[in-house]
Amino acid sequence: MTRLSECYLADESMTEYAGARIALSLPANGAVIYLEGDLGAGKTTLSRGLIRALGHQGAVKSPTYTLVEPYEDFEFPLYHFDLYRLSHPEEVEFLGVHDYFKPPAVCLIEWPGRGKGFLPSADIHFFLADEGDGRRLSWQAGTVKGAEIAHNLNKLLVFQGSNDSQESVQ
Repeated sequence: MTRLSECYLADESMTEYAGARIALSLPANGAVIYLEGDLGAGKTTLSRGLIRALGHQGAVKSPTYTLVEPYEDFEFPLYHFDLYRLSHPEEVEFLGVHDYFKPPAVCLIEWPGRGKGFLPSADIHFFLADEGDGRRLSWQAGTVKGAEIAHNLNKLLVFQGSNDSQESVQ
């Protein structure tokens, strides 16, 4: 794993902006992206920014009840998962989603811990936490592909002049 990078997001619009920067950082051969944080921390807002930056014009809602929302109007399929409602990790098996994880698909997975042991490993892991009036977004790569995403994202989100990667996105 690469070292943890992070930035401060002052509000919801900056969280969407960060999602848009993640979209620009995606490789052509897909990715598995874990999104973690407490309820209301901004996982769906981050996803909305990413999905809209790819060109989706409609609403982007949390797939809390459907568990997965497919977006197939891009050059590659994107699947947005919200596993919050799963009672047991093995329920992922019953969703029949294994084909969703094949390149070049991008899979955004909210609450990945609820599917632990039944999901592929994350290429990159994002964490959102409330901090003051905003949020702290941190990310860490888990694979070579994730390191590529993190490297690209670091160039887009973290401003120069800081060795600790704790800068504010403004």
